[in-house]
Amino acid sequence: MKALIIGATGATGMDLVQVLLQDSEYREVVAFVRRSTGIIHPKFSELVVDFEKIEEVSDSIKGDVWFSCLGTTLKAAGSKEKHWHIDYEIPVKFAHIAKRNGISRVVLLSSYGAFSKSNVSYLRIKGQLEEQIASLAFDQYITFKPGFLLRKDTDRLGERLIAGPLNFLSGLGLFKKYRPISTTTLAGKMAKAPKALAHGVHIVELDEIFEF
Repeated sequence: MKALIIGATGATGMDLVQVLLQDSEYREVVAFVRRSTGIIHPKFSELVVDFEKIEEVSDSIKGDVWFSCLGTTLKAAGSKEKHWHIDYEIPVKFAHIAKRNGISRVVLLSSYGAFSKSNVSYLRIKGQLEEQIASLAFDQYITFKPGFLLRKDTDRLGERLIAGPLNFLSGLGLFKKYRPISTTTLAGKMAKAPKALAHGVHIVELDEIFEF
């Protein structure tokens, strides 16, 4: 299969690229990025693009499956408008081009609790994105909804402080819905999904990710 990916420079995206490159069933991996990943591999190519002008590379948005790992936070984006643009408008535009170009499979990285009418802005955007891509009726549409993500060598103090207690409590059967998952594990499950699941819509909730 030929896989396309947006969000390849994020923690999960970077892990996903490595998993796809090691999987013999993926013959080619193409990343659409704002800045180079620095990855060199015979199966890998990247297009450094201006996502404001994504139509200019629309002829390159062709393949068998598209992975969307693009996302940020309000703090990193700097404003609600920019956050909406990155987390919603860019992937929706990419989705429309992918559908037009005959890509039949989509794997979307969303979030636990995503809901289009949520009072939490982050979760509301993710929920609206899920619904918008669903409306395009891809042959296979898989949404992963993880909770707390564990990034390798994270420099975020909050992540390091929270991860330990959450793992301990979930091991006791408490707060299982917030069970942390490493980006490496999540990437492996996402790469497996298009091969393991049938056509149609699949929503992989947090508990199901670990069992998948």
